[in-house]
Amino acid sequence: MLILRGSPAFSPFRLRKLLDGLIVAGLPVRAVGAEFSHIVETSAALSTSERAVLDQLLTYGPRRAASSVTGLVQIVAPRPGTISPWSSKATDIARICGLAAVTRIERVIAYTVDLGTAATFPLSPLDPAQLQTLRAKLHDRMTETVFGDLDSCAALFRHGEPKPMNTVPVLSAGRSALVVANHYLGLALADDEIDYLVDAFTALGRDPNDIELMMFAQANSEHCRHKIFNATWTIDGQPQDLSLFQMIKNTHALHSEGILSAYKDNAAVFAGTRGGRFFADPQTHEYAAHDEPIHILCKVETHNHPTAISPFPGAATGSGGEIRDEGATGRGGKPKAGLVGFSVSNLKIPGAVQPWEHDHGKPARVASALDIMLDGPLGAAAFNNEFGRPALAGYFRSFEQEVPNARGTELRGYHKPIMLAGGLGNIRAEHVAKAAINPGDHLVVLGGPAMLIGLGGGAASSLAGGSAHADLDFASVQRDNAEMQRRCQEVIDGCCALGAENPVSFIHDVGAGGISNALPELVNDGGRGGRFQLRAVPNAEPGMTPLEIWCNESQERYVMAVPAARLATFRALCERERCPFAVVGEATGETKLVLEDAHFKNTPVDLPLDVLLGKPPRMARTDVTLTRPRKPLDLGELSLLDVVHRVLAHPAVADKTFLISIGDRTLGGLV
Repeated sequence: MLILRGSPAFSPFRLRKLLDGLIVAGLPVRAVGAEFSHIVETSAALSTSERAVLDQLLTYGPRRAASSVTGLVQIVAPRPGTISPWSSKATDIARICGLAAVTRIERVIAYTVDLGTAATFPLSPLDPAQLQTLRAKLHDRMTETVFGDLDSCAALFRHGEPKPMNTVPVLSAGRSALVVANHYLGLALADDEIDYLVDAFTALGRDPNDIELMMFAQANSEHCRHKIFNATWTIDGQPQDLSLFQMIKNTHALHSEGILSAYKDNAAVFAGTRGGRFFADPQTHEYAAHDEPIHILCKVETHNHPTAISPFPGAATGSGGEIRDEGATGRGGKPKAGLVGFSVSNLKIPGAVQPWEHDHGKPARVASALDIMLDGPLGAAAFNNEFGRPALAGYFRSFEQEVPNARGTELRGYHKPIMLAGGLGNIRAEHVAKAAINPGDHLVVLGGPAMLIGLGGGAASSLAGGSAHADLDFASVQRDNAEMQRRCQEVIDGCCALGAENPVSFIHDVGAGGISNALPELVNDGGRGGRFQLRAVPNAEPGMTPLEIWCNESQERYVMAVPAARLATFRALCERERCPFAVVGEATGETKLVLEDAHFKNTPVDLPLDVLLGKPPRMARTDVTLTRPRKPLDLGELSLLDVVHRVLAHPAVADKTFLISIGDRTLGGLV
């Protein structure tokens, strides 16, 4: 392991802001310094020339200068078991530059905290509580960890032996065993779903594996299956004719003119106009306008839970997931322009708290509304900017208020925020509908490797904000890598440019639930089953359990069906774009999902698809109409000038330049 010093990590302004925050927290800090350090894992010693190349690659940013701050050193690094997006890119660049012995480059921040004597702070070592406060201020515990020295960063490169799966003893312990598993795995299963699973595995004559339960929970979470929106409703004793989702779909049912695809794919498609689409001819490799119908993709979705607990990566992966939905529509689409929106509770800006803003508290591990609006928009903008898609529209609302209800009062607001991601794109007419999946077709994962991140996010997103165990919130955090997603999209673009010869017959993006949701959806939607090899899944952390490999939500991945005869064409496009892919299974005629583990020589998953996706009980909801008491508007002593000032100062009305200026509208050259 090599340790190479880097450039300053922050500007003087950001260091001053950090110092002010430490002082406000009551820490005896006089000064703070921060610089990057690079930790390099190698498979063999580097030659003199290789070391020179590595030194050149890692010399970037502001000119190096010796830090003038001395004192306590704290190293902030990515969580062990994860790989930062920076590391993925830097390691790839090193290999392209001929450094084959470089296994991985990781970047950490070395903070130096001056605890020396000052007029207001007597010299004293930090007690455990103070050290914990300091570390909380220096890192995001959802994505990072803190070491006491650089040598401890060796933990980042430890690769444990693969861990086995666990089995839940339903046959011997009954329903109670599944209730316990539901809690410690954070499955968010309803009582009727627990009963359903007990009956299903009793009928199969075996105990469920933890991987099967996690897969079921993600695939059937509210996030993925919209159980509340698809529920039957009885209100005031009267069964309702339409579910919430049927109400939403009613507009399409009544007016479907021009709609080519809706409510059945990753994004909707409506008819566009005829025009010239500018892309490279796959035969001549020359760019030209191709006269054809230009149909339009559209999609809006939310990414609330990850944004609530870790705003920057949560919002970034929210935008990334929506972009993947557009790319994974039909047999492949092209994202063109995006939108981003946020609904949060009262901001309570220090020094500018508004008269209507009161502190009603919030779950401790949910970020504050202010932190969400400082970091979330930057995350979304960063992903759009780096991917190369302009974000052209958006909204911002702040609301938190105690309001009367039939039983007294209730607090309404957005402690668990709404993070809205949406966009528009194009798709070729011949690719709007997915093609058939035939038995024997290769089932492929396109994109980056599996990592221990985003575990259980589909179920976690289906819980009330802050109601899950802290460790489960921790595990469901995601990370973004827009550069890898750009490579995947270039492969999809290359496939689509082939027109009728597109090697991709069926495609889905990987989102909530990871490939444990995407691959079953892929084969089920194609009317097939699938046989998969767990150890064929690209994996950056060999020590993970089968559940962790299969169910993690590592971003920037797609799953697709590619006929065997077209795999060579697909492989050539991936090699051209330097985009990793792996054949992880094949389609079968039997509608069954089988996952084999060559390492442990067992079968972690062996389920009929109708047990996983087809038959879970439909939710039924009963409610009554409540009359909300209303009071006349009372402005009290407020003057018209006071009212106007409050309205204009409200975030929903006030200037939005700080959200608009962070996006690059020149991306793609279409605006």
